[in-house]
Amino acid sequence: MKRIEIKQLLAASNFGDKVQVKGWVKAFRQNRFIQINDGSTLNNIQAVIDFENEEEALIKRITTGAAVAVTGVLEESQGKGQKFDLIVSKIEILGDADPDEVSKTVMQPKKHSLEFLREQAHLRFRTNLFGAIFRIRHATSFAIHNYFNERGYYHIATPIITGSDAEGAGEMFRVSTLDPQNPPLTEDHKIDWSEDFFGKETNLTVSGQLEAELAAMALGKVYTFGPTFRAENSNTARHLAEFWMVEPEVAFNDLTDNMDLAEDFLSYICKYVMENCADDIQFLNDRELKEDQSKPQAERNEMSLIERLNFVINNDFERITYTEAIDLLRNSKPYKKKKFKYPVEWGTDLQSEHERYLVEKHFKKPVIISDYPASFKAFYMRLNDDGKTVAAMDILFPGIGEIIGGSQREERYDTLVEKCKAFNIPEEEMWWYLDTRKFGTAPHAGFGLGFERMVMFTTGMSNIRDVIPFPRTPKKAEF
Repeated sequence: MKRIEIKQLLAASNFGDKVQVKGWVKAFRQNRFIQINDGSTLNNIQAVIDFENEEEALIKRITTGAAVAVTGVLEESQGKGQKFDLIVSKIEILGDADPDEVSKTVMQPKKHSLEFLREQAHLRFRTNLFGAIFRIRHATSFAIHNYFNERGYYHIATPIITGSDAEGAGEMFRVSTLDPQNPPLTEDHKIDWSEDFFGKETNLTVSGQLEAELAAMALGKVYTFGPTFRAENSNTARHLAEFWMVEPEVAFNDLTDNMDLAEDFLSYICKYVMENCADDIQFLNDRELKEDQSKPQAERNEMSLIERLNFVINNDFERITYTEAIDLLRNSKPYKKKKFKYPVEWGTDLQSEHERYLVEKHFKKPVIISDYPASFKAFYMRLNDDGKTVAAMDILFPGIGEIIGGSQREERYDTLVEKCKAFNIPEEEMWWYLDTRKFGTAPHAGFGLGFERMVMFTTGMSNIRDVIPFPRTPKKAEF
């Protein structure tokens, strides 16, 4: 008999249907009621067995975590919370789970801390919490690809191994086949990278943006969606050493076009997840509300998860310049009462506390800040006519702060050469990037969305390590 997934069964089956399900035992009560889940949905199916008709040895093997195949007939459930009961005619144990071993793991049916769950990342998929998170992660990813495909964008696979530092931060993981104990040296006793595999020093990429720009200048509208790496020694709830970036690049777009695209894109993702992951969203929403009850008032979320998603879908994003943002912050009550931890001065980057004040307290809607000082933005951002600011933009969300960063790119060859000099970027290393400005250069723009930041928003999780299957952080690479 062909197996039916529980999600499909609950949506499209009728009383009296004979079906087979396969999944894992979530609970077994009174030697009669088995809760089974197969990962296709948050919801379980309750299988009901007749104890007297089953061998005692088989009953003992129906334990939490065991994999089972169950065949039976659907009847109207006598219990609350479910439509169907599966009256078992045949049950097979596909894989045993030792109760003593299960009791030491996150599969034990009780509340576990997120820290403990991270220690068993290979098993945390089995919990309701992480089942919901990773189904939503999938839907978020699918929504991104769907959005761009529907609008005629081309997906570009940009290199993971690169010889350039797109962000200029220098925090990159080196890729090398040289003997670390005895590397070849030059005459001045420096490592001779010409002897390495690629004949030069190479690293894991921090961004696919520069390569995506090259494709956009021929294909018009492209996007990348791939892994990126930062060797930043940050043990925070917002940083990973390995994460995924979504980076569209569009020829002939200016900064305003870029903001329009990003706003529409984010609203689309939130709407898609709300429509396609309703059960998982509701579960996470209820969990967050319960968690907030045990927190001090100051640490609770201003809005529920569902309210935050609707906050993005139902509001036009507020658009202000960096200079206007500084003025608003300096005139705010928190600033005047010295409640901000970090200074608010023109020429310094905004901190999360400033960004969240603008979104959650002042405007009460998502905010796009544009035209930042050139002093702390990347070399590739277009210099504005004032000579002090660049055509950059950041999008700020409730609970998250910055979720997207982007800009109109500097298309003028001479200006870009000067920017490279100012950032101490050798022209010979970036010749290919500069070269595109010689052959039909044109205005173009793009942005970067940290995918895990987006999943944090769509799931409501507060730690980025809980929205990626196997987080890579300083001193942590077990799985």
